[in-house]
Amino acid sequence: MQELSPRAREIVEVARELLEREGPEGLSMRRIAAQLGIRAPSLYEHVADKRALENAIISQAFFEQGEMTAAAAAHARVSGEDPINAIGVAYRGYALEHPHVYRLMTDHGLDRAALVEGSEQFAGEALRQAVGGDLTLARVLWAFAHGMIMLELNDRFAEGSDADQLWTAGLTALRASADAKTGRGEPSSAG
Repeated sequence: MQELSPRAREIVEVARELLEREGPEGLSMRRIAAQLGIRAPSLYEHVADKRALENAIISQAFFEQGEMTAAAAAHARVSGEDPINAIGVAYRGYALEHPHVYRLMTDHGLDRAALVEGSEQFAGEALRQAVGGDLTLARVLWAFAHGMIMLELNDRFAEGSDADQLWTAGLTALRASADAKTGRGEPSSAG
């Protein structure tokens, strides 16, 4: 993906605001153009199509996630907390705060060639570092987090379930597995 022009960045910003506020229905070229006070065909002078617009939002969100999870992991290391837990909490917080963006990022396959170079990798870097570069373990942790988030966003936990408690139990179990795999001895608390 090439660098966006100032007008294209403005279009992406408006599209993201509409997506955040109205959900996927707000992410229409006509709706975006109306918000900008222009005709829809004018958008195509700045963005190739709706998918290109979505990829710009996804790339932006990957960078946001990467910054947020890196900050959470750094804070955890300084305070003696478990960075995996801190990353999980931050990742969940981002998804719950930006549910429509999160769904855009995860509900369908990614056109990785159309994303800003390095954005997806940046989003996962803090987690990869927290597990010592073990990509399999990082992917298992991401799959757990994603599954839990989707259950929470879709209100699919059984009545009486405590999502916070389920997150803590899951992260604790995964941390114990990671510690056993790396030979760290006693698993650290993820709560």
